[in-house]
Amino acid sequence: MEQEGMLVQSVYYGRIGSEATERLLERFGRDGSFLLRDSDTMQGAYCLCVRKTPFVHTYRLVGSADGWCLENSGVGQQRFRTLETLIESCRTGTASGVRTVPLLDPLDRTQIQAPAVSSAEFAYMEMSSSSSGSVT
Repeated sequence: MEQEGMLVQSVYYGRIGSEATERLLERFGRDGSFLLRDSDTMQGAYCLCVRKTPFVHTYRLVGSADGWCLENSGVGQQRFRTLETLIESCRTGTASGVRTVPLLDPLDRTQIQAPAVSSAEFAYMEMSSSSSGSVT
């Protein structure tokens, strides 16, 4: 993740589950708000989660030696060198053959105010996103 740009680093929440993702986007987001998290089911893949009321749409991003793409986006998938370029291409509509709910508002994890989240939820988020597994 260190080689990614500022956008990806600011919206990457690590190992949070789908329920925590939905709560975050519901509480702090609006239509078009999005975040990136680790996939629960596929090692090394990520989930791009976008709020579009009343749902949170989730797109799995998978990487290979050829680059990153949206899983199941069709034959002849467009690949991107980095997650950042994939997300920016989705935001600007320049990704050919890639259709997502509009990505309008990055849910920057550094801008979420801790007091607005209960201490149990905040501790869970910290433990889930920490590489050491300890609360900081």
